Amino acid sequence: MIIEVESLRLEYEGSGRYRRLKGKGRGERTTVIEELSFGVAPEESLAIIGPSGCGKTSLLFVLCGLIRPTSGRVRVQGEEVRGPRRDVALILQDIGLLPWKTVWKNVTLGLHVDGRGDRERIRRLLAELGLEGLEDRYPSQLSGGQLRRVGLARALAREPAILLMDEPLASLDALTKERLQEQVLQLWRERELAMVLVTHDIEEAVFLGERILVLTDRPATLKAEIANPGMGEVEYRRSELFYKKVQELRDLL
Repeated sequence: MIIEVESLRLEYEGSGRYRRLKGKGRGERTTVIEELSFGVAPEESLAIIGPSGCGKTSLLFVLCGLIRPTSGRVRVQGEEVRGPRRDVALILQDIGLLPWKTVWKNVTLGLHVDGRGDRERIRRLLAELGLEGLEDRYPSQLSGGQLRRVGLARALAREPAILLMDEPLASLDALTKERLQEQVLQLWRERELAMVLVTHDIEEAVFLGERILVLTDRPATLKAEIANPGMGEVEYRRSELFYKKVQELRDLL
């Protein structure tokens, strides 16, 4: 397994979301995740779905090392996660682009892009994502779909082994969302990534998840695990099996 989660428990203190995570104060403690265990294989695509506010985003923050669990263990490539890792990339729900930086500078943020080879690699990535010619534009000059593609480019520019995505295609119109889902599928297959997708969209979970974890309401723990062997092709969206999996997931939720 490239990701191993064992008996994960996460609590925070205070009234605000994520306030004083694993703090030492005496405020009220809220359990966000409780006794959650699962694994992700290399090159596997895992979708995670559950009620709003159940702790899905918190789980991604734990996986990428931004917050420490209260108890339990998280390993990535056999090493316990103790902080952010360069082999793990996270795409936030709000994308997190810096409005005062251009597309090029947002995509290369934190990278050392000095040599011609590095620049050509980034230019190829931008072209692959339909962003060629937009390098000097600012986020305010882009459409919603373009913003999401810039978020993907920034994550993939690091050449991660693991891609974590928190509602990466939220707030898009249906047609744009479907096209980007197909692009994410293609990127996953070509780059042989391990991918963990958090979503509230049932059809998105079935289209992009080889395996789907259904979480309970807070505190989140595992309610069900669904195998989804039919995914992996664009045509799957129009198959009878796809609609059966969508209904199965809908019944669980």
